[in-house]
Amino acid sequence: MHIALMIGGVTSLAAWAFLLLARGAFWRIRGLPSPTAIRVNSNLTIATVIPARNEADVIARAVTSLLQQQIDATVNLILVDDSSDDGTAVVAMEAATALGYSHRLTVFRGMPLPPGWSGKVWAQQQGVEKALEFNPDYLLLTDGDIEYDPDSLALLVGLAKINNSDLTSFMVKLHSSSWFERWLIPAFVFFFFMLYPPAWISNPHKRTAGAAGGCMLLRPEALTRAGGLQAIRGEIIDDCSLARAVKATGGKLWLAPTEIAKSIRPYTSIAEIGRMISRTAFNQLGHSALLLIGTLFGLAIVYLFPVALLFSHHAIAGALGAASCIAMLIAYLPMIRFYHLNPAWALSLPLAAVFYMGATIHSAIQYWSGTGGMWKGRAQDKGADLTGEDTGHAPAGKEPL
Repeated sequence: MHIALMIGGVTSLAAWAFLLLARGAFWRIRGLPSPTAIRVNSNLTIATVIPARNEADVIARAVTSLLQQQIDATVNLILVDDSSDDGTAVVAMEAATALGYSHRLTVFRGMPLPPGWSGKVWAQQQGVEKALEFNPDYLLLTDGDIEYDPDSLALLVGLAKINNSDLTSFMVKLHSSSWFERWLIPAFVFFFFMLYPPAWISNPHKRTAGAAGGCMLLRPEALTRAGGLQAIRGEIIDDCSLARAVKATGGKLWLAPTEIAKSIRPYTSIAEIGRMISRTAFNQLGHSALLLIGTLFGLAIVYLFPVALLFSHHAIAGALGAASCIAMLIAYLPMIRFYHLNPAWALSLPLAAVFYMGATIHSAIQYWSGTGGMWKGRAQDKGADLTGEDTGHAPAGKEPL
């Protein structure tokens, strides 16, 4: 028994040593430069594409924030109303009209979803086709619940120029007011960066490619080289799939978290956060039962076993567990500070890992039952149908941790 504890303790500590020292320093939160310190060339044209499906409660603030950007550029908005039934398009146009900028907002009803396309990518495809008519220098792919500070686009464009990046992405600050959001949302971003370390994303010698779909600034020519959105038409993890396609064709990527752009949609329950995770978790694993088992085992060793060792009666095993727990806190505290939470919230990471393990299992069950990738009434990631044909869209080239 003591030997098993020792082996587990050494394994956990070795895993945390690797994560802290050899995983691209994913856990560090680096500050961004001031927008005033970055010079943006004038006479730019930015075409912003917003796929929107039942976003009436948030779309006015999103549109208003984009139309009030302090940047020496022409910013045009294209909103694709993806079969909304709550008046999203009307609310968006009213917001633009109130500012006197109705001429800068184009709103149209999306076409029916064709076979082989995921809903969001199809809406983006239609929006990009319209956006290219403006001959833009940049495309901004964003979501209907993202509110931008007035200098957000100036900073985003400036960073794209400084880093010479073809796809520049902000991981916007997610809503985190309720206790369950504070428990689970920082962990979500932490796990995302663990899978997709920003330093590796921007390194052309690393295969890792990732982006945050809420805010992606893209050079049109890079999108063309990557095969357009048609190249990722069936993907439900569309942001990372697009980043992979851009990087595979020689494009440069850049990603960082920011507080100057944020999601204004709250998660109203723990179950809603669980559904958000379940939508893509098993797809992330390539629908592999073997990877599912390996992931659950890995999460247990990294996040749960160190805590269990603290309660063992073996001194050396307990010391190994304590060392792993300290490493865990060191890694997670920067994310807790980024979300302006009490440092004590860092102690909740093992329980968050348990929640994410459950959501991942639920994601696999949904896929196998034919209801995977559920998003606003659409099942977009389905398992084998009655003929035995796999109808899901596994993301080739994903890099499970």
